[in-house]
Amino acid sequence: MTSNSPPARASYHHGNLVEALLEAAIALIEDKGVESLSVREVAKRAGVSAGAPFRHFSSKTALLTAVAEQAMSRLTEAVSAELKTTGDADPIAGLRAIGQGYLNWALANPTHFQVISSRTLIDFHGSEKLVAENEAIRLIMEKLIDDARRRGLLRHGIEIEDLIFSSRAFIYGVARMWIDGHFLEWRIERPAAQAMSAALDMFILSIGAEVAQ
Repeated sequence: MTSNSPPARASYHHGNLVEALLEAAIALIEDKGVESLSVREVAKRAGVSAGAPFRHFSSKTALLTAVAEQAMSRLTEAVSAELKTTGDADPIAGLRAIGQGYLNWALANPTHFQVISSRTLIDFHGSEKLVAENEAIRLIMEKLIDDARRRGLLRHGIEIEDLIFSSRAFIYGVARMWIDGHFLEWRIERPAAQAMSAALDMFILSIGAEVAQ
């Protein structure tokens, strides 16, 4: 083997070929952008034959959907980790934990965020994993909001589905602004993580029940 030969293909077999292809896809997106991604280029970056990825992914969309599934797994882990820190005594704190977990995930996985956010790149609804894990988070939010409302912890008049949607839109927008580089023109001078958490705190404060003076 010459010094500039690709990595030995024997190192990519069975289970770890998929992982190598996903890593290669992420690296290429970070280097060249998702528009320039091709299955052939992913194979080249991973050091495997041009046909090897097609054993697992029938198309570029299928490959990017797998990246999105990896992203969803990481999001679920980040949300679960934050929820464990709050316990189940305070549903409002639980809602904040979901938002903080989302922000932690976006900060650590900006490329995954970009892939999973675009429905033109992936087959979201064709993936049982994406649909199921997204729904699992939504159901946790529904339970927490219902608990908070029954205990009088929410501002009067808030409907469960409206708050789920508003919460998702808010936290997605905050993460999107950071990933798309909008913080500078809005004069966000603090570290991104601090600014994002502060915005989350303000949102949580706005949905809470008014305390009688």
